[in-house]
Amino acid sequence: MRSRYCAFVRQDGAYLLRTWHPRTRPARLDLDPTTRWTGLEILDTTQGTAFHTTGTVTFRASYPGGSLHECSRFERLDGAWVYVDGDVS
Repeated sequence: MRSRYCAFVRQDGAYLLRTWHPRTRPARLDLDPTTRWTGLEILDTTQGTAFHTTGTVTFRASYPGGSLHECSRFERLDGAWVYVDGDVS
């Protein structure tokens, strides 16, 4: 999750697509270059250890004037954790 947050901060769409599950990955990303992310707070995690194949991360990503709150789902694919999807609240 932290590496994907950093990729959003750096506008690294190629990394975001590489770490997205092929089943749910979009064909392309249109990142907003005016968005300035200012912080990431991990609020909760479930599973996601070396013994699991799935996990969730609930987080708050801040930007000037607001924040994004999401519970993201991840799966292990070929030994690597990849983003599947998430519920924004």
